[in-house]
Amino acid sequence: MQTKEISDSKETSPILPFFESKDEKIESKNISFKAVGDTIPGTNYPENKLIDDEKRLFAAIQETLSGADILFGNFESTLTEYPHSGKDVSRPNTYAFRTPPAYANLLKSVGFDVMSVVNNHSYDFKEAGFLDTLRNLNQAGILAVGGKNTIQYLNKKGKKIAFIGFSYQTYHNSITRMEEAEVLVKEAVANADIVVLSIHAGAEANAIHTPDAEEIFLGENRGNMVKFSHRMIDLGADLVLGHGPHVPRGMEIYKDRLIAYSLGNFMGYRSLSSKGDNGLSLVLEVLVDEQGGFVSGKIHPVLMKDPGIPFPDPEKKSIRFIRQLSKEDFPNSPLTIDEEGNVGKITEALPG
Repeated sequence: MQTKEISDSKETSPILPFFESKDEKIESKNISFKAVGDTIPGTNYPENKLIDDEKRLFAAIQETLSGADILFGNFESTLTEYPHSGKDVSRPNTYAFRTPPAYANLLKSVGFDVMSVVNNHSYDFKEAGFLDTLRNLNQAGILAVGGKNTIQYLNKKGKKIAFIGFSYQTYHNSITRMEEAEVLVKEAVANADIVVLSIHAGAEANAIHTPDAEEIFLGENRGNMVKFSHRMIDLGADLVLGHGPHVPRGMEIYKDRLIAYSLGNFMGYRSLSSKGDNGLSLVLEVLVDEQGGFVSGKIHPVLMKDPGIPFPDPEKKSIRFIRQLSKEDFPNSPLTIDEEGNVGKITEALPG
């Protein structure tokens, strides 16, 4: 089994007030995450759609991204100069994204520590483009989560944190192959203090709800995210960060572990739709204890505005959106979300 480990001992900014504790020794043992969904900072294929000044992409949201021990995102493009795509983009609803390799340094300067490349665009430029993406992220100092049958590790605050990426496709670690996934998660649990899963799955378009069933989209089996997430937590996984539907979805707490079923679109410069629910976004902040148990969280509301740039949302639309979906889809979960986006838990789940 292939593994990759990065030791990261750099100092981070203080965590947000709602995470603060009077006992600094207890606080220092917890790990804070911030996570965002689908991120495409621009593409130069099949024609150049790059922004004139790439610093503008993150300017409005930079402060919101800062302050956590680990910043995670789903990179839904490629970082390569490889010229040949494996997709025929002249066909309807067929897209291939290619971002200049230098953008890896931009992502690092923004603060990203970990990025998943396990998604349906990771092989847009064949295996060469996929390997280029992994290499360019790692060379920039970002832990790239993506290789099949691999686990990546990062050390933070004396804790070893494992990251595994899954999608619905079999050339990745697939949520449709439960037994193979179980082997990986068991290995990660045996070798790490905290295990984080990145899952790119679920239907797209208007698929805002999270069914406990296999989702079919464009003839593809996009997997059962509920069944898969629950099973992996049963085996010892601690945090599930979902993406893929291009809209936010509800969240739940299962066995004291947080599952965010979709973080939605975060950035899609001239590449992702920002219409309607597709423009609702968030920066999810999560605090876990030494064993990976959920402590607290916060939804920082974001709007991805045309042409695909994220901005803080003073109207807090995504908070209301996720709050309602969480109640509808997971009525028995002990998770709570207040009007300001603070995420907590009640002592016991509601009776079924």
